Amino acid sequence: MSWARRFAGWWQRSPRVPVVLKSRQLVVQAIRDLVVAVLRSPFRFVGAVVRGLVVVVRWWRLWVRVADYRAAAEQSEKLADKFTDIRALALFRWRVTGALVAVAGVVVAVLDLVYGHRVLWTGGGVVAVVLAVLGRRKDGSPGRTPVLAGPRTLTWTMDPQVLVDAFRDAKLIGKDESLRLVERARRQGDGWAVTVDLPATRKAADVVKNREALASALAVDEVQLIVERVRGNGGHAGRVALWVADEDPYGSPPLRTPLLGVERWDAWRPVPFGRDARQRRVDLPLVWTSLLVGAIPRQGKTFAARLAAAGLILDPYTRLYVADFKAGKDWYAAGRVAHRFMAGDEPTHVLALVDWLVELVAEVQGRYRRMQDLDDEMCPESKITPAMSRDPSLDMPVTAIFIDEVQIPLEDRTPLEVQEKKLTAGEYVGELLTWLARKGPAAGIVLVLATQRPDSKTIPSNLRAVLGSRFALRVMDWRDSNIVLGEQMNTRGYDSSRLLATHKGVGILRPDGETTAGADVLATTVRTYYMPNEDWRTICARGRALREAEGTLSGHAAGQDNRPILDHAAVARAIGGGTVVEQTGESELPEPLASVVDYLGDDLQPGRRDFVPTAELVAALDVEPTAFGLRMGEFGCRPTRDRITTDDGVRQVRGYLVADIRAALTAVRDGTIVDGEVIEDDD
Repeated sequence: MSWARRFAGWWQRSPRVPVVLKSRQLVVQAIRDLVVAVLRSPFRFVGAVVRGLVVVVRWWRLWVRVADYRAAAEQSEKLADKFTDIRALALFRWRVTGALVAVAGVVVAVLDLVYGHRVLWTGGGVVAVVLAVLGRRKDGSPGRTPVLAGPRTLTWTMDPQVLVDAFRDAKLIGKDESLRLVERARRQGDGWAVTVDLPATRKAADVVKNREALASALAVDEVQLIVERVRGNGGHAGRVALWVADEDPYGSPPLRTPLLGVERWDAWRPVPFGRDARQRRVDLPLVWTSLLVGAIPRQGKTFAARLAAAGLILDPYTRLYVADFKAGKDWYAAGRVAHRFMAGDEPTHVLALVDWLVELVAEVQGRYRRMQDLDDEMCPESKITPAMSRDPSLDMPVTAIFIDEVQIPLEDRTPLEVQEKKLTAGEYVGELLTWLARKGPAAGIVLVLATQRPDSKTIPSNLRAVLGSRFALRVMDWRDSNIVLGEQMNTRGYDSSRLLATHKGVGILRPDGETTAGADVLATTVRTYYMPNEDWRTICARGRALREAEGTLSGHAAGQDNRPILDHAAVARAIGGGTVVEQTGESELPEPLASVVDYLGDDLQPGRRDFVPTAELVAALDVEPTAFGLRMGEFGCRPTRDRITTDDGVRQVRGYLVADIRAALTAVRDGTIVDGEVIEDDD
């Protein structure tokens, strides 16, 4: 068997073996292509003969009309002088044509009389082959340019040259560059899939970013086109996988959650979250991470958060905190399983949330202290394990806190005093959530936040920075999309503001961990499962029955609404002495400086980027260039010229120094500049 393994390894690695023979799938596809080619060959031959005949007739027509002589005379402006000669030459060529036809007819007739009709068949076959060669579909064939009639939506599946032309039209490759087919177009689900290699130095990330332009070149809606970079052992920076759906993949009714068909779930397993455009199941890991869900109203934000909660509800060893600041009926059934539950949007509810968070911070600190006393077999590192979470003696269950409409507690202005520091309840909630998102996951704390106002005024940047998983349904513009998904995600091709309003429950998922699409996938568009209230109540009832059977029902669900034991002083010391989290100032920045700062993101840091072209900012922010330049000048940002490297080489462009933008940002925050006006110091 060793020689068989060696031969198989050589077969897979050898460059002499065609790629099509290295896997069973490709061999089957090659056989199918061969059968199709054989069946189509008679029709293709007839078509090539007809096109060849057209080419010959065009050649003869140009020759008999003396087109070359006429064109030369027209170019030299002597057509009138040469008209008699041109006409005489044209009549002569007509006579030559007639004479050749007559001679050919006589020769064929004589040969037919001598040798029989086989001369006609042999001569006709030779002529047909010659015409077919002249009329073949190939670039550079005489007398024609390859053109495929009809809509170009699926022509690339039959002629790869159409796909190459689409990449050229989208300016993803140069006019003299081409693609290399790794796998031919094949049916995959309800669409067509193909994998290609880009020319050297071309990047797959650019294709993902310019997916809309490629969709236009292929004549399909961008929601039907899925573009992914192929990574891992079988991929590289220039390998792209394309999938084109036959129709809108999100136009059909949504599927019900598969959790309805299970009796219980393991919280350590990723939760069934939805399906991508190819109808592949997408599971969402929750343990050791946190989740932010953002969307404008009525796009499925609460449904998405409840899907994450459903998997944890069906694990009787999890502990749930649920705070519904919408104060509706969406989360009401969760009160039957939640350790702590409340629904309301009054300041008293915000203060109750503060107590919960303080309790959880103290719980995390206690868990880390108890981990120090455990041996390496039970606790290999400072992280909770499945065995630890199910051991009643350790009291470290996976604990999830769900906060719907989190913008309400974050914006609450109820005054508080913590360790002699005065701050608002919203600021304190932001501090506590940030601390839990940073240190809680390793101790088994899962943080799930949902908001209908995903903007820089609502969720502090230091909190967003430590939230691992992101799910953005439809939002108003690319800035809000970046608030949820992360800085500059729109420049990488992920912008949830482009999602259609009719696609309820469709969003862009940026997971913190491996999903069905692979660990190397940055983000993917997902349609969440459908879980109406009756299904939600069924799952919550099942979760309560499981907890009753295991003896893990506690807190609110068990009728024990005892107040949490609080140690504000210890918690204040843990999160930094109760000091207010430094405000980013994004909400107070005037336009267009606020948009520029939001667009640059981490590039504003010293040592990252020194210069940004004006054209890049104007295109990204979608602003009028003249007004933009005047406003930036009011903040002390004067345009200058610098050299940048592009695909066409090094060229000089106008733009702004990032140092000037940082200086303007500092001046606005210090109050030196207020909305473009310089404030003079009286001293």
